[in-house]
Amino acid sequence: QVQLEESGGGLVQAGGSLRLSCAASGRTFGDYAMGWFRQTPAKAREFVAGIRFRSNSTFYGDAVKGRFTISRDNAKNTVYLQMNSLEPEDTAVYSCAAGYRSPIYWPNNYDYWGRGTQVTVSS
Repeated sequence: QVQLEESGGGLVQAGGSLRLSCAASGRTFGDYAMGWFRQTPAKAREFVAGIRFRSNSTFYGDAVKGRFTISRDNAKNTVYLQMNSLEPEDTAVYSCAAGYRSPIYWPNNYDYWGRGTQVTVSS
């Protein structure tokens, strides 16, 4: 089993930046992926970014391309999401997930989920 814990959320003004962290505990193996999704009461869960740990390949949702960067630290079993040029529409609960199946942008391919961290962008 893998446990995931997100941190780094908070309140930021439009145009600002935040960096989210997701620390994984427990055993991981193979070419697993870690991803970030976001969700609001009014919108379905949306793929934000993902990374394959063996290849370091990264993927982004259309809404965040050019603004967000996902990265990993294998030694710490941690994935980061650097969020720049934040907009009010980025406000959501951001959840970290881990899984082994493709495609990386499909939530059903993830087996483990963190509880999420709130990101609020004010205008």
